[in-house]
Amino acid sequence: MLKQSLNFKLLQKLSPQQIQLMKLIQLPTQAFEERLKQEIEENPALDTGKEEPEDFEDSLENEYEDDGNEKIDTEDINIDEYLSDDEIPNYKTQANNYAADDEDREMPYASGTSFHQSLQNQLNTFRLNDEERSIAEFLVGSIDDSGYIRRDLLDLVDDLAFTQNVFTTEEKVLELLVNVVQKLDPIGVGARDLKECLIIQLKTKSAQKVRTLAIAILETSFDHFVKKHYNKLMEKFTISEEELKEVIQEISRLNPKPGSSYAGNNKFAEQIIPDFSIKIIDGELDLTLNSRNAPELHVSKEYNNMLKGYQESKEKSKSQKDAVQFIKQKLDAAKWFIDAIRQRQQTLLVTMNSIMHYQYDYFLTGDERKLKPMILKDIADQIKMDISTVSRVANSKYVSTPYGTKLIKEFFSESMKNDQGEDVSTREIKKILQNVIGDEDKRKPLTDDKLSLVLKEKGYPIARRTIAKYREQLDIPVARLRKEI
Repeated sequence: MLKQSLNFKLLQKLSPQQIQLMKLIQLPTQAFEERLKQEIEENPALDTGKEEPEDFEDSLENEYEDDGNEKIDTEDINIDEYLSDDEIPNYKTQANNYAADDEDREMPYASGTSFHQSLQNQLNTFRLNDEERSIAEFLVGSIDDSGYIRRDLLDLVDDLAFTQNVFTTEEKVLELLVNVVQKLDPIGVGARDLKECLIIQLKTKSAQKVRTLAIAILETSFDHFVKKHYNKLMEKFTISEEELKEVIQEISRLNPKPGSSYAGNNKFAEQIIPDFSIKIIDGELDLTLNSRNAPELHVSKEYNNMLKGYQESKEKSKSQKDAVQFIKQKLDAAKWFIDAIRQRQQTLLVTMNSIMHYQYDYFLTGDERKLKPMILKDIADQIKMDISTVSRVANSKYVSTPYGTKLIKEFFSESMKNDQGEDVSTREIKKILQNVIGDEDKRKPLTDDKLSLVLKEKGYPIARRTIAKYREQLDIPVARLRKEI
């Protein structure tokens, strides 16, 4: 039996404009510029203002409820709403700190030979028959970006048979690996593990007593060396502490990743463009938004001329009405995009301003011990915005400070209580832990238990397992691996 009933539901839905605004807020400066370029290419009603100033619609307060698909009655369009003499957007009344020669912001890169291509070219210096060249080229192709061959030789033999139709033996592959591939530059390339890589580099250097000893230690006692069991090494090789120190210095000069040092790998270096800048002026903090986040946009002159022509025309043809419908849709989209940029700019400034004042002591001094415990909710409550909005600003934005360029999310941290019952930032505790480890006697590094006692004496009662967690987050090895002689 079918029944009909009415149900009332209260739902919260984000409009397409709100969703797009959230996406714009999340974008860092470079990605925002790409999004801006895309919008300008897709919407001919937008102009960047790089040429002579054009007319611009100043009214941004109206809401546009049509979705761009419904039929528009051209007689109902108020043309005057889309025409204005204002040439500059209301959010662009600030100085642009970028000169004309700063416009070309594409990152240059050098062209050249890639790492693997360089290795392939070096094979031409060896006299090899067709089968040997095929195997050698396959081995070079199996080298990773660090310079290692991490696959088992038997697997390589099978792959040569299945993919290259080359039937060979494990002994033949090993011979070509040692006598050809591992002779290529940079030295150490083609090694199957760190031990082999270091030994190859030592053997190519002129023979010296310390190098001969270093090779012997790596070949027979690599595990003891890696685990820093120095007493066992001195006893086994009957050497003094000074001789062992010379061996350690010699090995430390070697390159553990020969492939990554190749200058011609043409990898892009990460380029960070700060979204904000904080400066200290007359003892006060001054916050500015990167002017590249607030581009000058306006309606193109051609669109204004088309609208004026339609307004002044006495007889309005069907083609003119169709053109006005198209123009109206593009202008609505352009006006929303400009408004979204203004809202994005305001959101970024309000959020960063709140963070700056919350961490005022840190930004004034640069002392990480003065960072207060701060979570997303603290800032969201202050600026009366959603936590997700603060997260979007913090996760992908950078700020230039007198102490370097920082990722904003690094200023957020949880709190712990010290022995006085006061809330302190976990960042502060990590900084103190880092300083304690930095000042320790490297001949007798502090264990996690001892580190826990030291911090407890400083007023931070922290368990050993928490010390271990913070130490791992700081990429600091255990005490045994921090030992030096």
